[in-house]
Amino acid sequence: MNSLLMQSRSFETKKHESVLLLGSIEALRLRSDATVVDATIGGAGHFSRMYEQLGAEGMLIGIDADADAIERAKKAIAESALGPRVHLVEGNFRNLSAILDDAGVEGIDGILFDLGWSAFHLSRGRGFSFQTDEPLVMTYGNPETGMTARDILNTAREEELSDILFTLGEERFARAIAHAIVEARTHTPIETTAQLVSIVEAATPTWYQHRKINPATKTFQALRIAVNDELGAVREGMEAALSRMNSRGRIAVISFHSIEDRIVKNIFRDAAHAGRGTLITKKPIVPSVRECAKNPRARSAKLRVFEAA
Repeated sequence: MNSLLMQSRSFETKKHESVLLLGSIEALRLRSDATVVDATIGGAGHFSRMYEQLGAEGMLIGIDADADAIERAKKAIAESALGPRVHLVEGNFRNLSAILDDAGVEGIDGILFDLGWSAFHLSRGRGFSFQTDEPLVMTYGNPETGMTARDILNTAREEELSDILFTLGEERFARAIAHAIVEARTHTPIETTAQLVSIVEAATPTWYQHRKINPATKTFQALRIAVNDELGAVREGMEAALSRMNSRGRIAVISFHSIEDRIVKNIFRDAAHAGRGTLITKKPIVPSVRECAKNPRARSAKLRVFEAA
């Protein structure tokens, strides 16, 4: 088997490192009595720091589609005798308005969207990583309730697959890979990450396989985004946040690839032009050299911040 697909389980014990932890929390300028939302609990690093910043008169709302993330949030605050009111929701931040309504919250003073996937996802056995041979699921939430990567790979038309890979993954060999996928599935269903990596390798030039990043990286990115409708969720979640912000409240967004960052940048720009607030970060905040050395995943991170009028 390809060495990239060796059953290395180092991911299972790897500690999740929250990216831009201090910078994002500082950017929110939280008061002790603030009502704040962590829209993506993930490893609960940002969530825990928010909790520490708030007093008993504050409120912290945590959201994540992954039930395990909700449990991590509970454990993070389990031993704390004092702290803000906490409202945890297993769901998608695209439903932010409904979540706030259910919590009896009219307006919020701050919200953080960390759009990167958590290191915990790599040990879920859902096919997020091309470094382990797993079923091609790629859902953040319950895999029984929606489309999976396996479904897309085995049912989408070649043109649709090419569009997904090019638009969501910015994959230069999207057409060749899509054609290879359709050809491969005529012989046997595409079920695992190992199969998909082999297809991508066979469909791309040799030089493409000897770069710093794995040739399947963009294909996996595109499928993950498509399965979870991540870009649609970002647009809906951010618009909901803008509509529910209290005056001088802040929205902080950490993105990890150019497609997401463009969406965030444009939404904030349009909101500023419409008089809905001020763009705090003219240019995105990026991790320090030290943080990148400690956590290589941080290298592509960008933090943008907006303050409501």
